[in-house]
Amino acid sequence: MNRLFHVPLSPFCRKVRLSLAEKRIEVELVEERYWEQDPDFLRRNPAAKVPVLKMDGKMMAESAAICEYIEEKYPQPALMPKDADARFEVRRLVSWFDDKFHHEVTSKLLYERVNKKVMGQGYPDSANVKAGARAIKYHLDYMTWLLDHRRWLAGDSMTLADFAAAAHLSALDYISDVDWNRSEVVKDWYAKIKSRPAFRSILADQIPGFPPPQHYADLDF
Repeated sequence: MNRLFHVPLSPFCRKVRLSLAEKRIEVELVEERYWEQDPDFLRRNPAAKVPVLKMDGKMMAESAAICEYIEEKYPQPALMPKDADARFEVRRLVSWFDDKFHHEVTSKLLYERVNKKVMGQGYPDSANVKAGARAIKYHLDYMTWLLDHRRWLAGDSMTLADFAAAAHLSALDYISDVDWNRSEVVKDWYAKIKSRPAFRSILADQIPGFPPPQHYADLDF
């Protein structure tokens, strides 16, 4: 059995979960309190980060590398286009969300509101929360611009770029930090991707002490 060591609200773990589910690859989910630096987990990934995927007799770390491995090993249904220019655009947008969006938004909102409490690191920094709330508006506007010109974020087909974006936004939506009224086109995009069978396990996540809002699992939100 494939096994994914993960944290439910980690967007990096969610991106891998979506890729696996879209390709109908069964995986056992194992929650990992990576911040506790458990020796067994450090042997799986000395970087002490999630996700870690056990597959094909290997332990694999780093979400981008894991997703590309899954894509190459299980190419159908495709989450990367064949054209080199189109593949570049997918990789650019995955990096945008996993780097820029994560630094400016996810780490300022999700990590402050949830991770600090779970890890016993104190109370949210209000300055960080305010900065994240400002920054997400810019990112939603950028997504609006992309979707005004394309069916999906990177082009005419759904790709790993959409899963990267949805992974971050779904985690933030769990704590009601996405203003879906800001952009009808982004809301429609999220409704499409949220309705996919691959999203079901993510919508079923329950974090002790942090109940999701009523709209979180609602496909007609």
